[in-house]
Amino acid sequence: MPRRARRSYPTKYATDLTDAQWAAIAPLVITPSPNGGRPTEIDRRAIVNALLYKNRTGCQWRMLPKDFPPMSSVRYYFDKWNRDGTFIKINDTLRKLARQALNRDPEPSISVLDSQSVKTTEAGGERGDDGGKKGQRAQTAILG
Repeated sequence: MPRRARRSYPTKYATDLTDAQWAAIAPLVITPSPNGGRPTEIDRRAIVNALLYKNRTGCQWRMLPKDFPPMSSVRYYFDKWNRDGTFIKINDTLRKLARQALNRDPEPSISVLDSQSVKTTEAGGERGDDGGKKGQRAQTAILG
């Protein structure tokens, strides 16, 4: 029985990896299973491109375009790479590439967070006016 050819998913989205980016992160996502078994027939680059597309557009899993691998496969690798820390490694690698392309040190020396990007707790300090205090001020002004 002939071996089935690996299906490729060529896409032309702005979020797709360049060849240089793919060369840098391919060793992180193409690893044989330590338990052996049959190798996957899914193009890992297409999986990463689908995840980058989903991250950028914020679309629902089921709304991924049909020129990406099946949603169940993309979701499987999302969950797996999220658990084992592969996403952090991918992000670090791509960040270093982007900084080197700008002739900067690959490791940032400082970071800035603003109040719009940092989530706060729901329980905060006082908010709004206390109706009782308003009334006391009005009484003091009238009586005083």
